[in-house]
Amino acid sequence: MKENKIVFIGAGNLATNLAEAFHDRHIKIAQIYSRTEDSAKTLAKAVEADYTTELESVINDADIYIVALKDDALVELMPQIIAGKENALMAHTSGSLPLNVWPDSVKRKGVFYPLQTFSKQRKVDFLNIPTFIESNNSADNQLLKELASCVTNNVSELSSEKRRQIHLAAVFACNFTNHMYALAEKLLQQYGMPFSYMLPLIEETERKAQVLSPKEAQTGPAVRYDEKIINKHLELLSNEPEMQEIYKLISKSIHKL
Repeated sequence: MKENKIVFIGAGNLATNLAEAFHDRHIKIAQIYSRTEDSAKTLAKAVEADYTTELESVINDADIYIVALKDDALVELMPQIIAGKENALMAHTSGSLPLNVWPDSVKRKGVFYPLQTFSKQRKVDFLNIPTFIESNNSADNQLLKELASCVTNNVSELSSEKRRQIHLAAVFACNFTNHMYALAEKLLQQYGMPFSYMLPLIEETERKAQVLSPKEAQTGPAVRYDEKIINKHLELLSNEPEMQEIYKLISKSIHKL
């Protein structure tokens, strides 16, 4: 792949991990933008790039702009983001926004969506992360595919409709699951017990998910709808009405699935 001039708009969790993955593969990044100076400066230093906290100061002669912002911020800042960049490929990293969120004035529209949970504090290995790309023309589709292939072996072209469905599934598989961990931690902390007691259980659940369908792997009182155990658990949650409702709803869903 020829060397392209790349700019990152955003320096959050995803942008940090992706920019560092590019840098590790010797893909040069020209500039980082973030409205927060600490974030922009820290990421720019890590990937040996310039940085700015002003959208008006983002260079206009880059080949590719990777826009890794929250959905609302991308829409709100769209006029400033695209101004003066008529010849560039604009690629957002959102799982939920469609390709056509880019206005008609953007001639080269793209999506570069890595399906993973990212945190600045934890560096992930991109090698097998599913990364979904989309563009409004075949040349840029190929360009995005080549760029993604520099950091991962798992690249697919995917429509906006299917990407939205994957993003929804990921919220259930990851975000909601992690929230359940947080609720479990809260229950344990009430009795001075560490969350680490749960880790072997979580690890085995993850291993089973790799060899069994989630439905086949499901265990626990809700599968057989053991009312005696379920009612005891609900009694233990008598001072946590919101958690009670979550317990009831999830238990019914497990039993019906």
